[in-house]
Amino acid sequence: MSIRQKLQGKLGFGTAPLGNMFRDIPEAEALATVDAAWDQGIRFFDTAPFYGAGLAEIRLGEALARRKRDEYVLATKVGRVILDELEDPSARDLGEKGGVFEFGRKNKIVNDYSADATLRSIEDSLKRLKTDRLDIVWVHDVAQDFYGDEWLARFESARTGAFRVLDRLRDEGVILGWGLGVNRVEPVELLLELDAPKPDAMLLAGRYTLLDHERALQRLMPTAARQNVDIVVGGPYSSGILAGGAHFEYQKASPEIVAKVERIKAIAQRHNISVKAAALQFSLANPAVASVIPGASRPERILEDHAALNETIPAAFWQEMREQKLVAPDAPLPIDAKKE
Repeated sequence: MSIRQKLQGKLGFGTAPLGNMFRDIPEAEALATVDAAWDQGIRFFDTAPFYGAGLAEIRLGEALARRKRDEYVLATKVGRVILDELEDPSARDLGEKGGVFEFGRKNKIVNDYSADATLRSIEDSLKRLKTDRLDIVWVHDVAQDFYGDEWLARFESARTGAFRVLDRLRDEGVILGWGLGVNRVEPVELLLELDAPKPDAMLLAGRYTLLDHERALQRLMPTAARQNVDIVVGGPYSSGILAGGAHFEYQKASPEIVAKVERIKAIAQRHNISVKAAALQFSLANPAVASVIPGASRPERILEDHAALNETIPAAFWQEMREQKLVAPDAPLPIDAKKE
């Protein structure tokens, strides 16, 4: 069974906010958010040790403990090992994402993409998630936004370590599949160019959204489709700016981005639709995309996401977005699928 078939629906749930991203989220609120996702029919949950130094995994595991394991798809990530030793979260070097999880746990985070660390990370994640198996494992953040000029060295470490381990676990039937979980296009292109090992899917965050999709559109999406590698789109709201927030790329949005979002909002208002609906449905319109996983930290946000996915958007909205050059001219839109 392919990952696309296993996902059972287009909408998943990204749990980064459950790791106290940007704010200290009460435990009850975090668990209620996962319950709301379940009640709305969401059965694909994506997490990572990095999110709050294990906090998101712990909370997700607690919330899913009473659910039947065969009824949902679970993905987590490798590349970071969480230690019992403590550190100051505000002092961590997180590349372009400094301070994003300053309200998470204080456990020390060690970046390590070796084979041994990959196996240890999976073992630790299984304990935090209170489960006996994972469906999808992503290799997390081997990209420029975290490692700058050192990213290729990190990628090579993952190629000889994590990639080979996960490829073997997939072939042995231990996991359903693996791939990268990154915020940049280049590592995905690089992995797709390798003869081996071969990934099954990619989690691409923030690079196929209304605000940023041109680069992925050029080569990555056609290559992924040709190789039958499913794309899961993370961060469809571009860190929140497309959902009424103030962040873009995990930082306060620039005046240029704010101005672009205001143009999109104006068109959406004219056609009486929500920007959230436009963001989700745009990402899903590309045939290479199997699922989209917005994050949420409040139950009501889950309800909004579900409504946005099912909202009817008039063709005139998409036509105006194209005319105003707010989407790339060759970007697949929902109206294109209806023409076929």
